Amino acid sequence: MRLMQRAGLSVVVLAGGVVLWTLASEASAQEVTVLCNYEVDWCEAMKAAYEKTTGSKAVFIRRTDGESLAQIRAEKGNPRADVVHAAESASAKALAAEGLLEAYKSPMVGELHDWAQKIAEDNKYFQTPIYTGVLGFGYNTELLSKNKMPEPKCWKDLANPAYKNEIQMANPGTSGTAFNTVATILQLMGEDQGFKFLAEMNKNVNQYTRSGTAGIRAAGKGETTIGIAFLHDSVAQAVQGYPIKTVAPCEGTGYEIISSAIIKGGPNPEGARKWMDFVLSPAGQNVAITVNKFQIPSNKNAQVHPLAPKPSDVKLIKIDLDKYGSKEGRERLLSRWENEVFKAPK
Repeated sequence: MRLMQRAGLSVVVLAGGVVLWTLASEASAQEVTVLCNYEVDWCEAMKAAYEKTTGSKAVFIRRTDGESLAQIRAEKGNPRADVVHAAESASAKALAAEGLLEAYKSPMVGELHDWAQKIAEDNKYFQTPIYTGVLGFGYNTELLSKNKMPEPKCWKDLANPAYKNEIQMANPGTSGTAFNTVATILQLMGEDQGFKFLAEMNKNVNQYTRSGTAGIRAAGKGETTIGIAFLHDSVAQAVQGYPIKTVAPCEGTGYEIISSAIIKGGPNPEGARKWMDFVLSPAGQNVAITVNKFQIPSNKNAQVHPLAPKPSDVKLIKIDLDKYGSKEGRERLLSRWENEVFKAPK
């Protein structure tokens, strides 16, 4: 590992050439440093709302779920950030098992929905859910009609050669959305058959993006026909006026539980707890609607947009987090995906 200083940042070069940019200076006592896995607009809105509501300052570092995992592990024993906001439940569970998170039961927990309280309790408060969302995909209706392609309704449809080079999804190594997609397919089809399906679908994928929302945004702009994404991200494109139809796959689908968690040994533990209290409150969760996000919030008193997808209207499967969410399980599946899907012949 090499450490260099550049323009007030630390550049950490890990084995394999992975580069992590982190703040060179320690956060002040008045600042909480947050690894933000949201889209940039949501990160910025959360920062502004936190500072206005609490009077404290926040420093945000934009990351994907996979990048946050890598940074927290790389900085073990000397973390530069205080909080990861917000991590997939499986990722947070893996970090907790590695001793990289600090348990915290916020006084706001009593205001959460039962499902969120149960997950927080089951995980011994090393993570607390912020929202849930349903996995699926969306397609550009204008491109579909123009190119006379069939309407996709199920996961299995995405392997149809009619969609050659017309699908985008994220890389599961960097995106929690994409890792959730892989785990969902494997749980629905069985591991071996699931990887065979993913290899067939790979022939139709024109790009594996870094971010989980990039594919559906590209579909909205007409740069690809189909984007695999959480339904709330697909709905967001339609609300903005793009010709996107949202699909909950017919076989059933997975879902995400997104949590905030305190990084063990961070420079500002008091600020980290203040951040947790804020993001679990209605004030923190209502920020979502101001930036056109349509997840289901964990606080019972938070606002729910009328267009938000309803899990009760979708056939949901139960993701085995012990099998797919552990560090070992994640690394094994990513290795198989790399070798059997990403490197598969087109």
